[in-house]
Amino acid sequence: MKVLILKPSSLGDVVHALPVARLIRSHHPGALIDWFLNRELVPLLEGDPDLRRIVPFDRHGWTGPLGWPEAWGTLRSLQSERYDWVIDLQSLARTGIISWLTRGAFTIGLADPREGAAAFYDVAVPRPTPSTHAVDWYLEVLKPLGVPVHRRFQWLPVREWAAAPIRALHRQPGVRWIGLQPGARWLNKRWPVEHFSELTRQLAADPSLRIAVFGSRADAGLAGPILAAAPGRVLDLCGRISLPELIEWLRECSVLVTNDTGPMHLAAAVGTPIVAPFGPTAPERTGPYGQLDQTLRVSLPCAPCLKSTCRYSEPLACLRRIEPSRVHARVRDRLLRAA
Repeated sequence: MKVLILKPSSLGDVVHALPVARLIRSHHPGALIDWFLNRELVPLLEGDPDLRRIVPFDRHGWTGPLGWPEAWGTLRSLQSERYDWVIDLQSLARTGIISWLTRGAFTIGLADPREGAAAFYDVAVPRPTPSTHAVDWYLEVLKPLGVPVHRRFQWLPVREWAAAPIRALHRQPGVRWIGLQPGARWLNKRWPVEHFSELTRQLAADPSLRIAVFGSRADAGLAGPILAAAPGRVLDLCGRISLPELIEWLRECSVLVTNDTGPMHLAAAVGTPIVAPFGPTAPERTGPYGQLDQTLRVSLPCAPCLKSTCRYSEPLACLRRIEPSRVHARVRDRLLRAA
């Protein structure tokens, strides 16, 4: 059996979709599963034990004439595979068209109304309720395929080459690491950096705690105030580690305090305790899977607005009103539970 999964982006969404591949391989051990993925995310799935190969997709490169030969070559390669199942979990116009053009024996995707991709599928699976989490919606596609849904799988297998040195650092006697993720793609999904700084000062009162700041190279400016809050106790990893190394760092952290962004979903997938301030987005739909009770919110008439720009009279009140002391109390509670 040959299976193609189309879920090119984003980081968190790809993590949400991984159980689909895990469960297909669990039910059909001989299945050959390919994954259509944005080129920048290839390190996330490179060497994955349940995938035969990754089909890299360059969204920006394919839009101009210079990228058309590569796009056509990729499409012809997909057609030649004669897939038994083509599963589109992106379900936007682009992936809907690609799923149809692969000429697979059976095509299934999500009944997402945004761009009409469902017209290209043999079966389009509706979201069971407006608040159904993305992971559970993706798993709905397995029912028409006769694949049982269970939780007996490892979401993100350990990569020993990345894990070994990180594990050694984390397992120093009497030391526990707290991860901080101050960045996010939307500016209005970012808990204020001054709140992260104050949280760091409060955490530093516990001599057993060390703090690691995660993010891309573009987030380096956010790390500065956090480092200044507890000199010598904070490790800036923004833009300094690979995606596989980030996963292993998150696996070893005692708690991650994070905005609603990709690393939050990586941490949820590896079982790291999470504390997540939420503002414009809805945790029941895209929060940390299995830890939705660890999201923090304030009650406002506009939240969640699901918008990338704040238009409330008190800008970013949905996040600014989540006090550092509240987050600190939740972190302490998570640490006590773990102990």
